[in-house]
Amino acid sequence: MTEQTQTYLSYLGVSLGIILLVTVLLWLGWRGRRRRQSGLPAPDEVPDRLLEEEPRIGAEGMVVGTVAAEDHLDRIAVHGLGLRSHGRIEVHDDGVAVLRAGARNYLIPREGLTHIRTDRGVVGKFVESDGVLIIGWRLGGTPVETAFRPRYARTQQPLLEQLQTIVEEETNTP
Repeated sequence: MTEQTQTYLSYLGVSLGIILLVTVLLWLGWRGRRRRQSGLPAPDEVPDRLLEEEPRIGAEGMVVGTVAAEDHLDRIAVHGLGLRSHGRIEVHDDGVAVLRAGARNYLIPREGLTHIRTDRGVVGKFVESDGVLIIGWRLGGTPVETAFRPRYARTQQPLLEQLQTIVEEETNTP
């Protein structure tokens, strides 16, 4: 009986060691990514007046995260931009307010918007075709994309249209 117990305890020890090793490697990788991206500026905070103002349109859902525009597997680790969280997207005349539960809210300024599209997803979240809204913008001089999955499918098309309108208004402004 003690021989069997010793065998199981050995298996348990090896399993816990592997889990610890993988956790440490993940932590080191995330820390290295944050160090490499440390030159990226923090996004603008949402002005208090926007929180009081009625948006053009808003939708609840999941803020999947922000990735480098040229590499959808390169999550932006600094300033909490790569964190997935439940939240809300609001389109205002000043830009797009990204309001997140348990994470810092930020504003994508209107002049920083570059494109809007739909896709199957980005790192960590893939759904049906055109199920995720992708908001292209510039963080400092770096092109990034923030992915948002609306909670209700019926809110996606009106949100997409309003986002496209604000991007077209900005790109057509002399």
